[in-house]
Amino acid sequence: MSERLWQVADTIDDRLMKIFLRNPQGHRPVYGNTNKFQTDPHWRDLILFYEYFHGDNGAGIGASHQTGWTGLMVRTIQVAATYTAKDALEKGYFVVSLQEVQAL
Repeated sequence: MSERLWQVADTIDDRLMKIFLRNPQGHRPVYGNTNKFQTDPHWRDLILFYEYFHGDNGAGIGASHQTGWTGLMVRTIQVAATYTAKDALEKGYFVVSLQEVQAL
């Protein structure tokens, strides 16, 4: 994978992750205007993965579960926080992933 392709993938990852991560105001777009999930200390850190999202504000709509394609975002967030393009290009993504699993 070229470094440019990695940058494109990284940009897509960043846009998808922003749906689930807190913004500067402390709100997660995935929860839209659902105040309980935004502010309640018992709920605000429990991430729900919805079937699809509102196109304008990112609010989760449809079924909420962790078995669909959005459940893959957990791994995407972990990869983005752990790997660099240099690591993946020099060692290979699967080698870097295997090293992580072995460290567990």
